[in-house]
Amino acid sequence: MKRVFKKAVITTMTFAMVVGGASSAFADKGKDKDRDDDRRSSWTTPGNKGWNAGNGNNGWNDKNKSNSIHIGGDVNIFVNFNDMEGVEWAVQHIASLASKRVFEGYEDGTFKPNNHITRIEAITAAVRLMGLRDQAESAAEKSTSLNFKDADKLAKQYPWAIGYVSLAVKNDLFTELETSVQPEKTADRLWATTLLVKALKLDGEAKAKMNTKLTFKDADKIPAGSVGYVAVAVEKGLVNGFENNTFRPNDPVTRAQLAALLDRTGEQMPGQEKDVVSGQVTAINGNVLTVLKGGVSTAVGLDPNAFVFRDGVRAPIAAIQVGDEVRAKVINGIGIYLEVTKSTTTNPAVDFTVNGRLYSLEWSDGKISKIVVNTAVYGSDTPILSYYNVDPNYSVIGNAALLTYDRNIVVKGRNQVVASIEIK
Repeated sequence: MKRVFKKAVITTMTFAMVVGGASSAFADKGKDKDRDDDRRSSWTTPGNKGWNAGNGNNGWNDKNKSNSIHIGGDVNIFVNFNDMEGVEWAVQHIASLASKRVFEGYEDGTFKPNNHITRIEAITAAVRLMGLRDQAESAAEKSTSLNFKDADKLAKQYPWAIGYVSLAVKNDLFTELETSVQPEKTADRLWATTLLVKALKLDGEAKAKMNTKLTFKDADKIPAGSVGYVAVAVEKGLVNGFENNTFRPNDPVTRAQLAALLDRTGEQMPGQEKDVVSGQVTAINGNVLTVLKGGVSTAVGLDPNAFVFRDGVRAPIAAIQVGDEVRAKVINGIGIYLEVTKSTTTNPAVDFTVNGRLYSLEWSDGKISKIVVNTAVYGSDTPILSYYNVDPNYSVIGNAALLTYDRNIVVKGRNQVVASIEIK
């Protein structure tokens, strides 16, 4: 029996209602323009506490390790964060970067996507994106003597960052006029954009485009010496303007927004195929995939907590089908991140059933358009979330008034699109 009910049914204060499709200030894939939605939030600037820089994931407690991926020694990678409500557009970018140990989360299993990013955090992530993490954390780089005016402050408050700043200088990530690192200063859109263009080694292209006539309404707010960097970033698809055709160079950047920019930059960074297996799935045996490319087959065993992204949403491992084109990040022989780059069109439709607890909903025109199901063991402090699109003609089985946060539910559908929601 089909029932359509109003979102007012979900009244629990702790329930994370997802409404309106927030978008990144660095435009999300599939969207041509950035949107104003993110500006509604009240953000705070994070300090260094919890920032995972240079010490692996030391400090993860047992409850979080149960949902992290162990890659050897005392290093665990966490790609499934529990505070992604309202920033679903960034989930793929964040998981991708976490799988590469470029941009990671906090010890409590959160990513804090709406927090402002500081300059030292952005510099650290940029250096890691360039594949220089091990070098930055070596004894030689950590003992480097820096010439910045705030070098003493950096050494006292951010000793772990010395190697990263040293390599940032050596790789021309700072401009010639910067005399201080200003580690705690919030990164703005222009500064972050310039940083990543420099990380791509595109200084030459940027300087050649300094006389470009930018079409943004607020182009006059972009310094003449920065025009080329913005022009290159737009040309390479790293960043777009907002829906009203403004760039807002001085707007602060959130962690989610930086993740989107970093991920797009990473796709164009040389050497990104390291530890990546890509090709067509020819066989599936449990969590082990056989991937064929260029006549060579590779077995990829996925960790149970691996992040799988298919058809635009987070999906369970079971959603992967023979015939799918995939790209998997593999560390020490274990797949921890997999993106279906091209869905199969030759296989028959695949039905699915998922038991779990309701985590959040997204509404459109009075109907549920997306649903997030928590499949973690009851009592677990860290949820395991699966994201699904919902068929416009879905049905609700049971009392719709009971469709509240943490309610036991069973969702059924086909090809990862939910057709029915049963309330237990």
